[in-house]
Amino acid sequence: MIYPTKTALVLRRDLLPWQIANVAAFLTGGLAGTYPQLVGEPYRDGSGRFYTPLIREPVFVYGADAAELARTHQRALSRTLRIAVYTAPLFKTSNDADNRAAIAAQATEALDLVGIGVHAERKVVDKVINGLKFFV
Repeated sequence: MIYPTKTALVLRRDLLPWQIANVAAFLTGGLAGTYPQLVGEPYRDGSGRFYTPLIREPVFVYGADAAELARTHQRALSRTLRIAVYTAPLFKTSNDADNRAAIAAQATEALDLVGIGVHAERKVVDKVINGLKFFV
């Protein structure tokens, strides 16, 4: 099925494996909290046990170096998209209040981005991520 919207994560390619998983989880959670239509219906197995819903559409994960990530961030902002961000200082925090304070301490252009999450109309997201390759 082709959805009219697209969800994309852009992660800095030099992250450690645990950081990749952590950043992807945080960004996806942020997008799901902001765009509730991303979340599908609860699951139920053949025995009748219920499970939580999952994201209803694919999440595409792209890799970028720092410059590509900054460019992608600016493209998203220029289209007035509400995006999820994860910065390097968040690897040293341990709670939501400190995470928000770390982001608030830096001006937009000074953010040390390690990942961003974008959800919007498919064509808009394609323009924002133009030129990036899947994260491998």
